[in-house]
Amino acid sequence: MINSASSSNPGSIRDRLIRRGLKLTHLRLLAVLNETGQIRAAATKLAMTQPAASRLLAELDTITGAKLYQRHPRGVVLTPFGLKLADWAGKILRDLDAADREIGEMEAGQSGFVSIGSVTGPALDLVLPVLRQTRVTHPNIASNIFVDTSDKLAELLLSERLDFFVGRIPPDVDHGRFAARPVGPEPMSLIVRQDHPLIRTGSTSLADCVEYDWVLQAPGGLLRRTVETYILSKGLSLPHRVFSTSSTLMTLAIISQSNAIAALSEAVANFFSKPDGLNARIATLPAAPDLAVSPYSLLRSKDRPLSPASQTIWDLVEDRLQASQTQEQVPRLQK
Repeated sequence: MINSASSSNPGSIRDRLIRRGLKLTHLRLLAVLNETGQIRAAATKLAMTQPAASRLLAELDTITGAKLYQRHPRGVVLTPFGLKLADWAGKILRDLDAADREIGEMEAGQSGFVSIGSVTGPALDLVLPVLRQTRVTHPNIASNIFVDTSDKLAELLLSERLDFFVGRIPPDVDHGRFAARPVGPEPMSLIVRQDHPLIRTGSTSLADCVEYDWVLQAPGGLLRRTVETYILSKGLSLPHRVFSTSSTLMTLAIISQSNAIAALSEAVANFFSKPDGLNARIATLPAAPDLAVSPYSLLRSKDRPLSPASQTIWDLVEDRLQASQTQEQVPRLQK
């Protein structure tokens, strides 16, 4: 019978067959022999001579310390020990085939894990549609998306916790550490609750808007600076009272329960207000049609190559960008 090591010494069991000379060739032969029932047929299938196959089987008997097969006039029959080892051999070989397939998929960018970052607007307009597409076209690619400010996303990228992100390079970070694919400005919208006084009166004046409370980022934030610069450039005073928060949820809660005005990415505003989004009770004020945050880019580390899976997602994002920019150019060419 097969030799058994003492249960009091688990270390003596681990890798015992391998340490005694078991090789994949032995396992392949035993698995095929279980299918064919003949040494000659098994040898032919494995492109080896019958004497070589017989020698490997004799080695297997010695390695396991058990009789794995019995000869009979029509070929060989595996013993219970041989059947058990053949079963395990088949599992091992199938697992190796699966590993080979997965490695091939990883090399081809068909599987793997990708960490993506994005500022809020492009997360909805750009990243989300690509991830929906990937779920169908590349189901073995898992992804994680971080939505935050560009400052935080740049920090995550440079600490190798992101593969790439959609946003802006912070002014105090070395721009030479990034490879960029420019995208364009991020349009902004002014939003209020649907029954806001400005909606009822039909007023679209920015001067009327600044008389109300506003909800903005904390002082110093890019969006806050953009809105304040825009208002001042129109010769107006800044709003007297501003609720400061970086939370989109809190922003929506405040404007839904007050007459405050908020500035959000156009993509976010559309998602919450349009019927094909959440269709919330939110309206957009046409008081600042040209309000936009400075251009953003598709950014990755200059010194760290993307994994195949990350490159696949990066390419899909670029494809969507190209298609979007082409669609924007067509109306201009037709004018």
